[in-house]
Amino acid sequence: MFTRTESFREFIRFYPIVSIIIAIHVGLYLLTILPMFPNDWFFENLSGVNLYIMEGEYWRLITPTFMHGSFSHMLFNSFSLVLFGPALERMLGTGRFIFVYLASGLIANLATLLLEPKSYMHVGSSGAIFGLFGYYIAIIIFRKHMLTKQNSQIIITISVVSVIMTFLQPNINITAHLFGLLGGFLLGAIPYFNKKDLADSIYVTASWAGSQRKNLSFQSPIKLIIWGAIIIIAIIVFLAQR
Repeated sequence: MFTRTESFREFIRFYPIVSIIIAIHVGLYLLTILPMFPNDWFFENLSGVNLYIMEGEYWRLITPTFMHGSFSHMLFNSFSLVLFGPALERMLGTGRFIFVYLASGLIANLATLLLEPKSYMHVGSSGAIFGLFGYYIAIIIFRKHMLTKQNSQIIITISVVSVIMTFLQPNINITAHLFGLLGGFLLGAIPYFNKKDLADSIYVTASWAGSQRKNLSFQSPIKLIIWGAIIIIAIIVFLAQR
């Protein structure tokens, strides 16, 4: 599921949205370093700056998701997307995958706007990528038959390590990471798929998960509310103590 064996051409054909996002990452990064382009313009106009967003530059709630501050930053996030994006794109389809990815990034950036200082500036797709982790975790909790036990363990391990590293590495937008994770989890937990859609998704990913087409029953909305409330309270308490 998370092992890539496709050729470059096959990868683009099978996972067009992941491919487009990575191309945007690389393209914008090159525009910020190549001397023939106005490098500073992209950071000045596309990065997330809370003060400018509050003054009406609302595109900065989305554009930072595609910007990166260094080659290693861009490479790490793009590599993470290559590993964890394709399976989810096949499960959800292009439209829903785009929605989950952008919505997770938007939630992360909105949280940054609300909880960080006005002068705070940020770039990076980590919030959206953490949203993918959150969505996988929702699948593990609410629709665990869609993933094998081994793949579920991989997701949980990577998610835990990623959260721990969030607090250990310098210059990390902790707020974006945590709320991106929360946003992806809530999007995955909300039963906006009907039963036929989910059954089709399971069929598409049968070669990965070894599962077969079956009927689903959604978890109680009360359980979803409790999970969401616990996570939100934990994040707010932590941020209040910073």
